[in-house]
Amino acid sequence: MVDTIKRSLAGVLSTYYPLAGEIVQNKNGEPEVVCNNSGVEFVYAHADVELKDLDFYHPDHSVKGKLVPSINRGLLSVQVTKLKCGSMIISCAFNHQLSDAYSLNMFLVAWAKHARLEKMSNLPSFRPSVLNPRHPPHYETSLDNLYIPITSLPPPSSFEEPLHSRMYYVRAESIKRIQSEASTKETKRSKLLSFTAYLWKLLADGNNDVGSTLSRMGVVVDGRRFLMKVNEKCSPLFENHYGNVLSIPYGVAANSELKAMPLHEVANRVHGLVAEATDEEHFRGLIDWVELHRPTQAVARIYFGNEKSEGRAMVVSSGRDLPINDMDFGWGKPEFGSYHVPWGSRTGYINTMPSASGNGDWVVYMHLNDKEFDVIEHMAPDVFTPLSISTLV
Repeated sequence: MVDTIKRSLAGVLSTYYPLAGEIVQNKNGEPEVVCNNSGVEFVYAHADVELKDLDFYHPDHSVKGKLVPSINRGLLSVQVTKLKCGSMIISCAFNHQLSDAYSLNMFLVAWAKHARLEKMSNLPSFRPSVLNPRHPPHYETSLDNLYIPITSLPPPSSFEEPLHSRMYYVRAESIKRIQSEASTKETKRSKLLSFTAYLWKLLADGNNDVGSTLSRMGVVVDGRRFLMKVNEKCSPLFENHYGNVLSIPYGVAANSELKAMPLHEVANRVHGLVAEATDEEHFRGLIDWVELHRPTQAVARIYFGNEKSEGRAMVVSSGRDLPINDMDFGWGKPEFGSYHVPWGSRTGYINTMPSASGNGDWVVYMHLNDKEFDVIEHMAPDVFTPLSISTLV
């Protein structure tokens, strides 16, 4: 099995060749991928523990530094860990400068198909020209509120409350109930938007810190579908583009305001902030914004800020396309799949993923502070069940 994994990895890298390269600084000081075929680190490990005894509820203890490899060089590392019970865990560490979740999913599906000796249905596109700026480049000034050059970052906050990772299992019936409460007769909100609104309001309802009056909520938006809508000729290039095509719009609200709102009004607020980034002009403007600030690198503004004056911030990302059912290397689909994000920001992070059961349940990864976890677990224990193997089978 390990030989199959390793052999198929070598094979799929002939198509996803940038992943076998490395990032260097070009003459302008910008990061650039060099496709030098330097290879990918591959670790085969053994763990003297059974799958049923792994504590997925606390991934900082059971996963981080143990089941997920570090990237010591290059853009991708792979670790295969065989457990005492005979189970096997395959994990990958990706450099986010090259890969977003959409790109990662394409690679994982192609890798599994290669292992089964099947032909890839979609070939990745590594054409950066599809994301070329306009001439002359121009953008809406609202982008200055979403992104900031690293040279303009505010000084780090002295308020350093540690963040931790936890994983929960959320049943389909809870998601449907939240979606129903977040919708109205006139407007049905998506599951992700409803869940985001629910979480924003929940944390505001449980916030008794009089010194924290504001909170910020961001949502990760993939721009591929908005860019390919208007250019049918380049549509396959956008759809299969390997790289980062993301934007992170966010909104700010007073906690007292969120407490007073019914859930469907909070959902309207979330819809409004997401709507700012769901068209072609937003992403074309973002490309131009980057071009006009080169070679200075930039970051999403929600990742930085003064928590004391601007309130706590968090970002919600959808992992609904995590291809668990397609990750069959030849001996059956996995029983469980998840992202693990070694978050370096002080901003909270939440990722929702489908359960491998395919019944509509979710696995939810969260990276928050202890106060926020206390609120979630005390105010919504019927929604958030600590993740364990027993909840997955």
